Amino acid sequence: MELFGTLVLASIVLGLLFLIFGRDSSRYSKMPPGPTPLPFIGNMLQLDSRALYESFMKLKETYGPVMTVHLGPMRVVVLIGFDAVHEALVQQPDEFAGRAVSPLIMKLTGDFGLIQSNGERWKQIRRFSLSTLRDFGMGKRSIEEWIQEEAKHLTEEFRKTNGSPCDPTIFLSRAVSNVICSIVFGQRFDYQDKNFIELLSLLDANLRLLASPARMLYSMFPVLIKLIPGPFNKMLKNVNEIKRFTSNMISQHKETLVSDSPRDFIDSFLIKMKQESDNPATEFNLENLIITVMDLFTAGTETTSTTLQYGLLLLMKYPHIQEKVQKEIDAVIGRGRAPAMEDRRKMSYTDAVLHETQRFIDLVPLNAFHWTTKDTVFRGYTIPAGTVVSPVLHSVLFDKTKWATPYTFNPGHFLDENGCFKMNPAFMPFSAGKRVCAGEGLAKMELFLFFSTLLQNFSFQPTEEPDKISLTPNSKSFFKLPVPYTFFAIPR
Repeated sequence: MELFGTLVLASIVLGLLFLIFGRDSSRYSKMPPGPTPLPFIGNMLQLDSRALYESFMKLKETYGPVMTVHLGPMRVVVLIGFDAVHEALVQQPDEFAGRAVSPLIMKLTGDFGLIQSNGERWKQIRRFSLSTLRDFGMGKRSIEEWIQEEAKHLTEEFRKTNGSPCDPTIFLSRAVSNVICSIVFGQRFDYQDKNFIELLSLLDANLRLLASPARMLYSMFPVLIKLIPGPFNKMLKNVNEIKRFTSNMISQHKETLVSDSPRDFIDSFLIKMKQESDNPATEFNLENLIITVMDLFTAGTETTSTTLQYGLLLLMKYPHIQEKVQKEIDAVIGRGRAPAMEDRRKMSYTDAVLHETQRFIDLVPLNAFHWTTKDTVFRGYTIPAGTVVSPVLHSVLFDKTKWATPYTFNPGHFLDENGCFKMNPAFMPFSAGKRVCAGEGLAKMELFLFFSTLLQNFSFQPTEEPDKISLTPNSKSFFKLPVPYTFFAIPR
């Protein structure tokens, strides 16, 4: 009797397992092809966790531009090349508009804010953020004047070096950060302000931790957060310190808030919170405010300052390009006034160099992971709702069918036969579709004004021979960072 009961129980368990895995197998039966995964670790033995995008590019040769790869237990649809990425993000924007939030990010900041949220929360926060940024001058003259003023401060910092070797990282980070501080906090900070320096140090430290293989491993195998907590604890400590700084700024704003006269982004959000205080389902709450401010501050600092770092390094590597940019600046702007956005349309070569810099440095090669918002048919495959998707930006920015010399720094990619600026549809450093970077307009304005102001006032010379300058990034995982370098800022 006991044996019979055991057999019955075993049959029930096996039957349930068959139903579960059979149903799961059926649900994913029409997924794109890919390498066979091993239990638990998936395809990790076939991938380089330090440069996943390079592994994906190799797998594309076997499985095509749309494939399924298992990062540990996580199933990921990988999109390679301009055609596949554009088709998903631009032609089917709603289906691919979800944001895949990793277990690591959930433990650090949750699914609050602008970047990591989904559904109605994301729609409301993004709509409000874009509208408020426009109100405070994104794309208007007021922000242009703030950037011009900050560019003067940056120029003075370089002048103080008196032609001695200097590391540009600190100066560029503080200048770019001050622009977003003006929008979000309503103020800029002195470059020597201790709290400001500490905040930027925390941001940089977390960026490097998030660009490390540890971040990917934590996302794939959350149990490692408990088993190997060291890197996670450092990230969490940094995030909590940034939260504390942000919370203090919000508290100061509450004390001086005038409901009909918002001074900055925080004021506008606080007013919106008051307006919706009777709505129990409102997304305008303190947690969303703190994380949204952190999102804007982080994204508005690191990406643009890193692009400028790379840009100056490229100009020292190729001094003839630096000279040509300076000739155009002298011809269009001269030395007697600050560069303005209206100058850009007359400066095709400088504009081409900036666009080629963004393409060539390939700042976020993997892109942030998306996920499907519903069951989706894509190129004959059926991708279930909630599937993680990686639209690989590296494969777009280096697509051989879209760029004449993809692995060469070539401003000609953005110039026509007459030397006029020409946009390439495969230029996607800000991604595309509904999850395109909310700060794209601001970043483009900053890059042009900072870049042209610096080259108007200085020639940049390396501390080593140009042919010895390495463009190989210090990190190649989620975020590419240049190898630290120094240069001479020689006044013109």
